[in-house]
Amino acid sequence: STFDATTPRTSQKMQMINKTAVRAQVARPAARQVKTAAMPQKVAQVAGVALSSLALTMSAHADAIVKAGSDSGALAFEPSSVTIKAGETVKFVNNAGFPHNVVFDEDAVPEGVNADAISREDLLNAPGETYSVKLTTPGEYGYNCEPHAGAGMNGKIIVQ
Repeated sequence: STFDATTPRTSQKMQMINKTAVRAQVARPAARQVKTAAMPQKVAQVAGVALSSLALTMSAHADAIVKAGSDSGALAFEPSSVTIKAGETVKFVNNAGFPHNVVFDEDAVPEGVNADAISREDLLNAPGETYSVKLTTPGEYGYNCEPHAGAGMNGKIIVQ
C-alpha cells in the first residue's frame, strides 16, 4: 500500500502529530526558562544571607583588627601596635596574597601566659582569612609572622 497524505484519515493523524510536536517544542523551552529565571534569584538570596551572616560574625567578635600585610603590599602588621582591655579580642586578617601567621614570643608575653596556646602557627593563606585571639592577662604581647620575621614583620598588643 502507498502513503496518501490527502486522505481525510491520514490528514487528521498528521495534524495531531504536528500539534503534539509543536506543543512539546513550545513547552520545553518555557519550562527551562522558568527554572533558569528562578535560579539566579534563589542563588542571590542564599548568597546575601551568607554574606550578611559572615559580616555580622566578623564584626561582632573583634575589639581590634590587625592587617597581616599592608595595603601597599609591605610585609608588616598594620597597625604594628594596638591597645585593648583585658578580655577583648584581636582579629588578624590576611590582607595580602602572601601567607602569614601570628606567633607570640614566649619571652615577650606576660608571665604565666602560654605563648603557644595563643599563637596561630598555621598559615593564613588566602586574602581575607582570619585568626582571632582573646587576651585576658594585662601586659605587653610581642608577636611576629614566622615566614617574614627577618623582614621585620612583628607587632605588639598592649592589654590594660
